[in-house]
Amino acid sequence: MLYRNFAKPFFFKMDPEAAHHLVIGGLQKSAALPGGKASLRMMYGVPESPELAVDLFGLHFHTPVGLAAGLDKNAQAVGGFSSIGFGFMEVGTVTPKGQPGNEQPRLFRLPSDEALINRMGFNNEGADSMANRLKKAGRRSIPVAVNIGKNKTTPNEDAHEDYRKCIRTLYPYGDFFVVNISSPNTPDLRSLQHGSELSRLLTEVKEEMEIQRGKSGAKKSILVKIAPDVSASELEYMVNTIAEAGVDGIIATNTTISRNGLSHERASETGGLSGKPLRDRSTEIISAIYRQTRGQLPIIGSGGIFTPQDAYDKIKAGASLVEIYTALIYEGPEVNRRLHAGLRNLLRRDGFRHISEAVGADVQ
Repeated sequence: MLYRNFAKPFFFKMDPEAAHHLVIGGLQKSAALPGGKASLRMMYGVPESPELAVDLFGLHFHTPVGLAAGLDKNAQAVGGFSSIGFGFMEVGTVTPKGQPGNEQPRLFRLPSDEALINRMGFNNEGADSMANRLKKAGRRSIPVAVNIGKNKTTPNEDAHEDYRKCIRTLYPYGDFFVVNISSPNTPDLRSLQHGSELSRLLTEVKEEMEIQRGKSGAKKSILVKIAPDVSASELEYMVNTIAEAGVDGIIATNTTISRNGLSHERASETGGLSGKPLRDRSTEIISAIYRQTRGQLPIIGSGGIFTPQDAYDKIKAGASLVEIYTALIYEGPEVNRRLHAGLRNLLRRDGFRHISEAVGADVQ
């Protein structure tokens, strides 16, 4: 209620990107204050419930709901986001060299559709800057995934070098890693999802992960984030290639370039669409991946989650974890408590003792 009645009206009068920076800065400063993290946990944190805790990728997630990449691009507010009820979070997308991204305006709210359109273009301060922040942040209370991408000026034939550079720089500081080849806002990036380019990229990425594992002695998982705008045959190829490469999981899905069913006047803006319009398509993709892999490749479900039922549908379609982004903008940090309580109720209603029993329950 505090967010809906006071904070949201204030933020929604601001330019979306300016509001974004204000929130990141506010969480960063709040967490840095004496007792700041404890205060945030008191207001917005969720207790660990045994039936919702997930152990995956060699990590413990006290709740299955995480924060998707894109909000904390530079790992500025890890302490803050870790204290408001998330079970994990992604930082980034980060590229080897810092870059400004696309021209502003590049972020748009579509309130009537409960959606966002962004064409940010991987704006970030670079891998070295993120590494320094994560190093200074020290021990964290939740797993942090580092979402990595290529610089805009790097041609696709050299893209693997950018991903390898990010891994080399950030391996000591991320708990797991996500290869982003599905943003619609970097020219030709999505073509890396198809053909021999995908196979080569994943071979290079896995090789670098093994090199860094050998140096550090710490095994860390690598996932691939895929787009929803693919045909059934393209999805089947991608999933086969990802599985054959020995990748540890898939995040389904990134934003969409589809504009089906939108009513807002900003619907024609170019960029990736997130929020409720993406909900059903991302769930369909999750179900298809789970069915194809027979549940053997872990999935993180992302796209259009606003309610406990939205999250539960993705879990029953095959997701072991889920993550939100747009719901946090529209609903505020209270959304985590609602999702947490709602998921517990849904599991009990259906007779599941643990969330793992619900994973893929709708896929036959």
